[in-house]
Amino acid sequence: MSWEELLGKMLRIPVKVIRLALYCLLFLSVMEVVVYISGVQSGTVRYKPTWESLDSRPLPDWYDDAKFGIFMHWGVYSVPSYGSEWFWWNWQGQHKVDYEAFMRANYRPGFTYADFGPDFTAEFYKPKHWANVIASSGAKYVVLTSKHHEGYTLWPSKYSWNWNAKDVGSGRDLLGDLARAIRKTDVRFGLYFSLYEWFNPLYLLDKKNRFQTSQYIDLVMTPQLSEIVNNYRPEVIWADGDWEAFSSYWNSTNFLSWLYNDSPVKDTVVTNDRWGKECRCTHGGFYTCDDRYNPGHLVKHKWENCMTIDKLSWGYRRDASLSDYFTIEELIKTLMETVSCGGNLLMNVGPTHDGRIAPIFEERLRDMGKWLSVNGEAVYASRPWVHQNDSVTKDVWYTSKSDATYTYVYATILTWPLGNKLQLGGVRPSDVKGMEMLGYSGKVSWTERVPEGIVVTLPTFSPADAPCQWAWVLKISTPLSRKLRYY
Repeated sequence: MSWEELLGKMLRIPVKVIRLALYCLLFLSVMEVVVYISGVQSGTVRYKPTWESLDSRPLPDWYDDAKFGIFMHWGVYSVPSYGSEWFWWNWQGQHKVDYEAFMRANYRPGFTYADFGPDFTAEFYKPKHWANVIASSGAKYVVLTSKHHEGYTLWPSKYSWNWNAKDVGSGRDLLGDLARAIRKTDVRFGLYFSLYEWFNPLYLLDKKNRFQTSQYIDLVMTPQLSEIVNNYRPEVIWADGDWEAFSSYWNSTNFLSWLYNDSPVKDTVVTNDRWGKECRCTHGGFYTCDDRYNPGHLVKHKWENCMTIDKLSWGYRRDASLSDYFTIEELIKTLMETVSCGGNLLMNVGPTHDGRIAPIFEERLRDMGKWLSVNGEAVYASRPWVHQNDSVTKDVWYTSKSDATYTYVYATILTWPLGNKLQLGGVRPSDVKGMEMLGYSGKVSWTERVPEGIVVTLPTFSPADAPCQWAWVLKISTPLSRKLRYY
């Protein structure tokens, strides 16, 4: 007896009726999926203010294709430029000894953090130059701190009276000036926004009330988010400062529902996962999980590694030494480790209080751009391959792309091998249909390796003929069946 007959006998319903009902249910299920997919494609899907609904929103393709962005931490903390961008909290929140000693040695008694505001002058700020440096880095998006935890806004916010760049300091809309300059390039404009403010009285009152009140949310945070989205149309909203309260206090799901459904950037905006103490690596758009998140293995949800060229600070600091900065070789390594494992790299620089990008930051950005101008094919719009890094030569990281004929495997070589002989355990000899080095017009030969893999004989060339100075990329044509996509 079939299960249909058994069910019919139990319910006293003819088998034909049961089968018809099942066909109807199947048809309705298929139609529901079709309607959903059509809605996503046409932009008519409405996202509810629930994490289940919001997390179902597909990430706009441009973000995964971009792979590389620039982070910029700029604010009143750039005036003392000592320690880090957490200067105010370290000084008057935690009363760290070295910060208190710094203030006693350099400023009058009674000096307050607000007294730094008028010195945030930005007199050398040239947005067109910043945009040129950013575009020259090869980055495809930039994220500027619209407001850090100190509460000072880089735009003339109506909800931050006398504590914004127009009222105190430069007298300019610093954010708007950069937005306009960036939009004259092919770089997408994004904004960082701190949900909380260390010393805002309304926030401290809500915190005292165990976040059962929402004066700060209603009168400051939500209106400010609305301002930056409607006035500046950022395509990245990079939230932070979420860790003291759940997303229900921050009103996160309601804001994101509006952002995805009705905002002027609803079709292209991407967001991160810092929308409440329960959200990191769980809810939101791309995952950041933590600062400098770099798992070193494949992650099946789109993620981002936000890191800073200055190893000890996100904001500019005068007390940095040369060894505190990552070298270009280290930055390229971080980029390729990140992209090979499915992530994007968001690399930070901290401008000065007077509006300059320090020469060492500019050099790192332009050097990255030089490298990407040769090897960007292995980065932009690439996907993780079967292997992330090589099983024999650990300083080789893989990415891939496919067309109608081949899957192209890109092997980024971080260290030039002795004797020009590169051993690759991750590439099967039978899969190699062609090989070249990006930026080099000569031939690249290889032989089978025992017990597995291949041995590549890298070319010998003069410094003038070298495609780049720091890392080199082999492009290997393989059968299309090797294509793999994880997220």
